Amino acid sequence: MARISSYGTWTSPVSAAATAAADRGAQWLAAVDGVLWWAETRPAEGGRVALVRSLPGGGTEDVLPEPWNVRNRVHEYGGRPWVAVGSVIVFTHWTDQRLYALSESEGEIVPLTPEPATPQGVRYGDLRPGLEGEVWAVRERSTGPRRTDIARELVAIRLDDGAERVLVDGYRFFTAPQLSPDGTHAAWLAWDHPAMPWDGTELFVAPVDGDGSFGAARVLAGGPEVAVCQLEWESAEQLLVLADPDGWWNLHRVGLDGTAVNLAPVQRELGGPMWKLGVSWFAPLGGGRFAVLDAGQLAVLDEHAGSVTPVDTDLTVWSSAGLVPVPGGVAGIAAGARSDDAVVRIDPATGVVTELSPRPDELPSADYLPVPQERVFTAADGSRIPAFVFPPANPEFTAPEGELPPYLVHVHGGPTGRSDGALSLDFTYFTSRGIGVVAVNYGGSTGYGRAFRERLREQWGVVDVQDCVAVAEALVAEGLADPARLAVRGGSAGGFTSAASITTTRTYAAATVKFPILDFTSWTGDGGETHDFESRYLTGLVGPYPETEQRYRERSPITHVDSLAGPVLFLQGLDDQICPPEQADRFVAGLAGSGIPHAYLRFEGEQHGFRKAETIIAALEAELSFYGQVFGFVPPDVPVLELDR
Repeated sequence: MARISSYGTWTSPVSAAATAAADRGAQWLAAVDGVLWWAETRPAEGGRVALVRSLPGGGTEDVLPEPWNVRNRVHEYGGRPWVAVGSVIVFTHWTDQRLYALSESEGEIVPLTPEPATPQGVRYGDLRPGLEGEVWAVRERSTGPRRTDIARELVAIRLDDGAERVLVDGYRFFTAPQLSPDGTHAAWLAWDHPAMPWDGTELFVAPVDGDGSFGAARVLAGGPEVAVCQLEWESAEQLLVLADPDGWWNLHRVGLDGTAVNLAPVQRELGGPMWKLGVSWFAPLGGGRFAVLDAGQLAVLDEHAGSVTPVDTDLTVWSSAGLVPVPGGVAGIAAGARSDDAVVRIDPATGVVTELSPRPDELPSADYLPVPQERVFTAADGSRIPAFVFPPANPEFTAPEGELPPYLVHVHGGPTGRSDGALSLDFTYFTSRGIGVVAVNYGGSTGYGRAFRERLREQWGVVDVQDCVAVAEALVAEGLADPARLAVRGGSAGGFTSAASITTTRTYAAATVKFPILDFTSWTGDGGETHDFESRYLTGLVGPYPETEQRYRERSPITHVDSLAGPVLFLQGLDDQICPPEQADRFVAGLAGSGIPHAYLRFEGEQHGFRKAETIIAALEAELSFYGQVFGFVPPDVPVLELDR
């Protein structure tokens, strides 16, 4: 029989340590001679990224032992960090950002690129096979003291001596070139400031000359208002391209003569935002059929029927970090409402799934896992606001009659990103203790077409804040949430919206602000505190600078430190180059003498987002203790977070 206990005081088998241990995310899946390889995050190993391959009889093995860390800093978010070129595996190593080559036959690892001359060094990402004996990549070089003093080129690196030659330059941003099946052409994407890759990109193609250089390049698709997010060669004369000329990322066949055909015109989002170089949302299955990701859900596109049909499976969220055709189907990285990420193989015709990577040993019983409720709420202007509601769930406890649960409004990052209904032990840590979570896909989120994305154009800090408030207040109106115990939480762009919400509205009693943007004017531009990739992001989100400088100031939470509606918890990595700690430092300094309870935890060695097990544990436990102090309950078995009052 369930025990009666107030929300927030329930004991749970979902510990912060179990949550950290389960955060072994697979990424960058590919096939090497018919065997699946992937990269895998290891929180227990200091957050390193291991390179793993599946074994014929089942199970996996690490290809590279510690301390090898298969990750790079191109765009700070990283790009495809490994590739097989014949019998050689080429990979980037986090510590020095150099390229290394692993010979499968000899097991020897040798550096391909020189040791960096400066701390900023040279970075490589989006590794692709090139001409024989070469790997092609995006090369990123620091050219000055500012974070935006960056030059990028497309380069070829010889595997025998590491010699580099420039293939293409002249643009601010690129994806690595991909060689046509007959070796006569190369294709790539490029774009310039102030566009982000989901605003507009251009698909280039160029002939490959006999000496390996590229001839005159021309644009085949894309433009200022058309975003191409993935390309693959289908034949020597045709490319397969995900682009959104009609407002939705659909799959097109594009010929070298520039003719383009939409293989299945649908108002469905089959692509996504290119936050990392080398991501993919489709893979050919043969016979005019393609595995595609429809807003993250696996589907089959049939060009003969002009249809996109979801695959019937409990795995409802698939990663864009690798769809790979395999005999009898497709392999990918997938999760469901009650199953964590795993590398799987699926037959799309039958939905039969074979798991290829082990799932976490410490997953709790399904009774402790909330079943996400996919909802659509309504904004003040009538716009729809998709959201996923994760109610409290614990079979051992029930709340006293008449008590309403506290709720956390979770704001995803980006802001050009989205939340989904996959299992999140981060959420379960709270829901199994009696605290509900609602993950809001506010205007600007992806998965709903360009028009929905552009609801946020020049409206960041307005639409996102209002949409989250609308969802929170709707839950209160429905009698599902306690109006006095609402909090808003998020990281990166979600940290901004959380801070903007707690300083400009009175809906929330508290906010957790993780690695945030807090001061627009100091964050953006050539002299700003952020990195080059996002240094012009605010042009579209807020407006051109300095023409709209007053808007920048008004929307910045740091302008409204004295307007906080309640206590704030700040969580920040000290090696964050995207939202550097100076942003949170200044905000917290402004709280001195304010009387507003707050806490500020700074984590050595963490970048944008937390990767180390000890950091994940400390951050979750601090957040739970914080809510207990604000909402008036004492969570069991959690260290008390000291608030500066």
